[in-house]
Amino acid sequence: MRQKVVAGNWKMNNTLGETKKLLKSLKKELKGLKLVDTRVIIAPSFVNLQHTVKKTENSIIEVSAQNLHQATNGAFTGEISVDMLLDIGVNTVILGHSERRAYFNETDEALAQKVNTAIGSGLDVIFCFGEQLEDRQNEKHFEIVESQLKEALFALSSEAYKNIILAYEPVWAIGTGQTATADQAQEMHKFIRSILAKNYDEKLANSVSILYGGSVKPNNAEEIFSKPDVDGGLIGGASLKAKDFSAIVKSI
Repeated sequence: MRQKVVAGNWKMNNTLGETKKLLKSLKKELKGLKLVDTRVIIAPSFVNLQHTVKKTENSIIEVSAQNLHQATNGAFTGEISVDMLLDIGVNTVILGHSERRAYFNETDEALAQKVNTAIGSGLDVIFCFGEQLEDRQNEKHFEIVESQLKEALFALSSEAYKNIILAYEPVWAIGTGQTATADQAQEMHKFIRSILAKNYDEKLANSVSILYGGSVKPNNAEEIFSKPDVDGGLIGGASLKAKDFSAIVKSI
């Protein structure tokens, strides 16, 4: 049975004081919630990771980093290594987010290296991918998604997918208020499973959790999550509000 996952990407938001306040509210909102085969993950900024790990001990909340460098160490000013994350208790990382691709020129080749580094060290990877509005308008969205997955992930062994969570994010629906319909999300998630089956096998395709990431809100989460191939969400703006994020978690 595939795991359900609700992950909150806080991006470059929240000072330490704001992080403390949000964590306190979030733990209160989720207190006593019993989840089966469901993971709740939050991804604060690097400077707040260690504090967040300590404050979420003995709770249902897991902590993820938003990025890492593909090298294990060295002269890479400003970067973060996998060992630095593991040393403070972080066991998951988001890679391939559309903002990293767009603003920091991360290529599929570089992302393949990052994925290999993370998986090789035992980290779970939430791997993001998705098309731009122009791609969808030109009916190239399936082609773009397949290419992104092939270039970054399809050299991995089947075993590696035990540590992979896929996150489909239509770029045109991130931070815009626009959202793919539940049917559009299902259509793409079903396609993603089909290319996993084609390149690996049906068993693997049906075992990988695939999240939808694109303006998920409390008022649309339940409908999106009800689709058979949608296993949860990668949440942006709504994860910065404890009531909204907890409502989305409860929708799963």
